[in-house]
Amino acid sequence: MTTDHNQQDEAVNPDAPASTGSNGMGNTYRPERSVLTGQVKSPYKFDPLSPYKGLLRRFFQIHRNVSAIFGGGMIAYVKALPPERKKGLRSPWSRLFALLSTPLVKKDIRNLPFPVQLRKRLEMLGPTYVKLGQILALREDILPQNITRELKNLLDKLPVVPFEVIREILEFNYKKSPDEYFKYIDPEPLGSASIAQTHYAETIDGKRVVLKVVKPGIKSLILTDINLLKMLGKFLSWIIPQYQPKRLIDEFCNYTAKEVDLNNEADNAETFAANFADHPHIMFPKIYREYTTENVLCMELFEGKKPDSDLGDFLTDDDKELVIQNGAAAIIRMLYKDGFFHADLHPGNLMIMKGGKVGFIDLGMVGRFEEKIRRQMLYYFHALVTGDIEGAARYLSAMATVSKGGNLNEFRRSVSDLLRRYYLHSAQGDFSLAKMIVQSLGIGARHKVFFPVEMTLMVKALVTYEGVGLALNPKLDVPALSQKQINDIFREQFSPASLTRELIRGTPELIDMAVRLPKLMADGLRTFEDSVNNRSTESPLDGLRSSVLAGACIVGGVIAIVQGGAWFIWLPLFLLAVLFTVFGK
Repeated sequence: MTTDHNQQDEAVNPDAPASTGSNGMGNTYRPERSVLTGQVKSPYKFDPLSPYKGLLRRFFQIHRNVSAIFGGGMIAYVKALPPERKKGLRSPWSRLFALLSTPLVKKDIRNLPFPVQLRKRLEMLGPTYVKLGQILALREDILPQNITRELKNLLDKLPVVPFEVIREILEFNYKKSPDEYFKYIDPEPLGSASIAQTHYAETIDGKRVVLKVVKPGIKSLILTDINLLKMLGKFLSWIIPQYQPKRLIDEFCNYTAKEVDLNNEADNAETFAANFADHPHIMFPKIYREYTTENVLCMELFEGKKPDSDLGDFLTDDDKELVIQNGAAAIIRMLYKDGFFHADLHPGNLMIMKGGKVGFIDLGMVGRFEEKIRRQMLYYFHALVTGDIEGAARYLSAMATVSKGGNLNEFRRSVSDLLRRYYLHSAQGDFSLAKMIVQSLGIGARHKVFFPVEMTLMVKALVTYEGVGLALNPKLDVPALSQKQINDIFREQFSPASLTRELIRGTPELIDMAVRLPKLMADGLRTFEDSVNNRSTESPLDGLRSSVLAGACIVGGVIAIVQGGAWFIWLPLFLLAVLFTVFGK
């Protein structure tokens, strides 16, 4: 999406090849036009029915590869058997199935370990399954480590689309020649992934920008795969309902479908920029809406370097410290203050710039925490970095979904034991917040306790945060830095000004509850007194009135908490309950 600082001169070399014309735009190329309408006949034009036209063909292609995955898995299983289990009639069905599966698996793949076979098959199936594999690579709470480790090597790349086709796509989307908008577009792409590729460009008025263009045919392929995956999710729900496959697949399909519409990425970039408007050292690319469509994204070019490149002469020691502080502030704020975060964060999607600035790019995939979950995540992370073991286990359990037969209490105890072991090892310097969270989620699978996909995406962001920070400063104390940043959020969130704003926002809800609560309390009290009077007419039990009022306040407070009500709603109710109990006679 961007180039390293030292490559910028190459990207804007005015001495463009002669074959591309005087402006470097490829003027010798003319897209084919319709004889009837004179309009561009673009193979890129999306047919809404195309995902369904290729459904059957794609189904058999996927079926063939999935069968090969199962066959390859059985072959790998039989090969891994000890010699004594391969003799005579031992393990007959496994060996027979492996033998019958041999023709399904290509010879050059057959002898590879199963995790490698799985990765290669996902790459063969194309961008949707590559992205599915990348999400599965994060689910160390469900899958074996040897599989998740290999899936992290998935190649999210396809062959480069020729510049002539890219130019045709631009003309089709702009309804005009790109020459009217850009004085130069570099024919060589800056990067090429499975969904889109990027090119450096200069606008007519001299802006240095990056054009991100969705590749032809990708949208139809992805939407076809999404339709098939949703069918698969419904089928798997009958077989393994305890793993909630339909919900997981629906979440993945929702993320992926949004990535093929670049307007979503433009919206995300502008949302991030607004959230960090008060932090000039945390950068998100400016979007040029006049050059942006569903299939073309035009954004600001960042000049800098990737964090995994050589930064020796590029940053001073002070700049490195600024990068660490700014990066930590950005990621922790995204996760625990805004609840809106970069969900595909890795070193390739970060740019380090002069002055310690940090830029975030490739914003097509974002995660969102609902307000209730965001608060619980904030309290959970705060408990982790402050060493509050019981609090961390309690807040993590509050975010869990318990499947049939699950045991939340056992899960909470197991997490507490894990955290105690981690804090004991932290004295030796062997401490990773991200790894601790991953292992906590992994414990959930054993107890049939599961978590939203956003939590695994959060872990990916934390892994990047830790990795980049330690690369810049191997002696970095990640928990201490995290505690500083999370304390800043706590102070801001619970400052008098913030609490006042929250009180004002909740005033209509508070008034509504205040209006309805006396009637509810009176109705409840009348019902209770009627039942008492029916049992005994000797005493009106006046002394119970205050107890009933206290109980009603407690019930109201509990309801407010369960419904996610703000503190200023439930706290007064509990205080009233105390007053009725102490002074009501």
